[in-house]
Amino acid sequence: MKFPSLLLCLLAVCLPPPAAGASAVDYAQREDVRDFIGDLSRRHGFASEELAHLFHQARPLPAVLKAIQPPKDPGIRSWQAYHDRFVEPRRIAAGVKFWALHRDPLLRVETLYGVPAEIVVAIIGVETIYGRHMGRFETFSALTNLAFDYPPRAGLFRRELEALLLLAREEGRSPLSYHGSYAGALGMPQFLPSSQRQWAVDFDGNGRVDLASSVDAIGSVGRFLAEHGWQRGGPILAAAAVSGERVEELLEEGIAPRRLPREMADYGVATEDAPEAPAALIDYVTPGAQTEYRLGYQNFYVITRYNRSSFYASAVADLAAALRQRMRQESGLAALGSAHDGAASNGSEQGVAPQAVPR
Repeated sequence: MKFPSLLLCLLAVCLPPPAAGASAVDYAQREDVRDFIGDLSRRHGFASEELAHLFHQARPLPAVLKAIQPPKDPGIRSWQAYHDRFVEPRRIAAGVKFWALHRDPLLRVETLYGVPAEIVVAIIGVETIYGRHMGRFETFSALTNLAFDYPPRAGLFRRELEALLLLAREEGRSPLSYHGSYAGALGMPQFLPSSQRQWAVDFDGNGRVDLASSVDAIGSVGRFLAEHGWQRGGPILAAAAVSGERVEELLEEGIAPRRLPREMADYGVATEDAPEAPAALIDYVTPGAQTEYRLGYQNFYVITRYNRSSFYASAVADLAAALRQRMRQESGLAALGSAHDGAASNGSEQGVAPQAVPR
């Protein structure tokens, strides 16, 4: 399949001229880009001349390359600072409003995928504050910059650039019409193009997937978590206390759930009413404060498939618990719907409520 010639002509006429100083960069003339074009043409049947035309229009974006760089002085990570960035009054208020506006699709996600509404709402809140910050970078140019001018992760971004071109062809859109984060993430849930192709769903039934749509975003987040192993009604986190030096052995095992809580007792881990299911020991370091520990279960691990950070998954779980609590206060448990009275709500309630986080 080829991009329509008429579309390419329109792009050439309608797109704004390159930014000042950009004329010296023409990705279509670079050998590595030409090799990439040839590979896509062979494997996917794209017309080489039309891909070259697209890459000719890709703009250099210094802000993208600056944003992707790791900080020169990373400092010490702080769980308390990270937590307070996401579990805060503005995001909680916006999440409660979002939940109230979208009760029906959230209940449908719980029924279909087994993912509690509060987890879906929390992820969208952490990612974009419910669509307020979805990113304004032109995605094709951003991914082109990262794929060919950022060697440390060029392989990843070339795969995402390929996925964007395939996505555009499948959706009948120009690859130049997508906008998102500096790293190429799209829509309210900030899916990379490959994730959108694989996991996004048309949850509102209008015949197309639109991740700027709240309903499609809700369904897509639910499906992503379900497909990555979410356990309906399963626990997420449980509080833990530690003593002795053997806990380091558990921390070195990583965040995948491997051991039962009773096994961890031999390593100096004490829990109270923790579900007896495979878990991992997670540590939360805050400079100048006592380190906090929790047990992370399968559903915690699933959230880290969305963003591979234990801080991220824990912030999502804590925001979800805060949202759940606020909804109960404002609406009453019965008003949340029958699905909330059953196992679907247990996932976050068996986790650790925000009050348990040292402030």
